[in-house]
Amino acid sequence: MRDHLAEVHAIDIHSTSYGAGVRAPNGGDEVPMRDVIDEIEAWSKNGDRVAVATVVETRKSAPRPPGAKMAINEHGEIAGGVSGGCVEGAVAEEAKKVLAGDDPKLLHFGIADSEAWDVGLPCGGEIDVFVEEYTP
Repeated sequence: MRDHLAEVHAIDIHSTSYGAGVRAPNGGDEVPMRDVIDEIEAWSKNGDRVAVATVVETRKSAPRPPGAKMAINEHGEIAGGVSGGCVEGAVAEEAKKVLAGDDPKLLHFGIADSEAWDVGLPCGGEIDVFVEEYTP
């Protein structure tokens, strides 16, 4: 698992590749990242600190595939998404902690099918999200 985290930590926001052995839902090996790149670059250009959250693994069904990203700047502005509902709120809170000096972290979200819609995992799946500070 530690090797996997090192690999995840090295993901470039400009990369569209899912990674070795992982396939996009359409059968290809790419996932669009345009939903966060422009904002990350603009925020960084303005001198804002930015955290990036990346879906690194899913189990069962999940709203966003591995590689989906959400960016959060030091002012609380958000671009992109990793799931929806309470999950994104929890990820944003953890991103603020990372920007305040906490170490990067791997977050796990999973819920019983009967409660899935209420927390933003409408498919009842599980997701792992890696949160780190972006450094240009």
